[in-house]
Amino acid sequence: MLEVIGSHRSRAFRVLWMLEELGEPYRHTAAKPHSPEVLRYNPSGKIPLLIVDDAVITDSVAILHFLADRSARMTFPAGSLERAEQDGWTHRILDELDACLWTAAKHSFVFPEEWRREEIKPALKWEFAGAVSRVAERMEDGPFLMGAGVTVPDILLTHCLSWARIAKFEHSEAKVENYFDRLRARAAYRKAAAL
Repeated sequence: MLEVIGSHRSRAFRVLWMLEELGEPYRHTAAKPHSPEVLRYNPSGKIPLLIVDDAVITDSVAILHFLADRSARMTFPAGSLERAEQDGWTHRILDELDACLWTAAKHSFVFPEEWRREEIKPALKWEFAGAVSRVAERMEDGPFLMGAGVTVPDILLTHCLSWARIAKFEHSEAKVENYFDRLRARAAYRKAAAL
């Protein structure tokens, strides 16, 4: 039995959603960062964690890639051109969207108050909106980023768009909003969101 440790209101949601998409049985421990449950497995205190047998996998993206590769679903084979394109999407989403949101979060509630800088947020919101416009330009006609099927980058992008909505990071791309609505309507997304 796989065990996911981490609050579903964190990057752990990505893992929970993917497990629902894959139909994998799992146990979920809704723990906060730096809680005893987390520190038991990860001295950094970061979430999410995936416990597989006696092994611990940290970092949501590493976990998603592990699950995809293990099941040979929601991914393309290593060494293929499709996998290179998929990895490009993954890194763009992390570098251009996730990074803006995480930096804003650090300046909102992660850093000690004396290190928080509210004045950085308008620049991050501007950068985020530009990144979403570039995502829209690169989107193909398929229902998902890589065509007909959901892949790891779809999980990441949808999670970032959801996080952006909560953090009030806006954009004006109707194509991206339509995509976002389509992904959030998936049964596996709704099941993970209901936790």
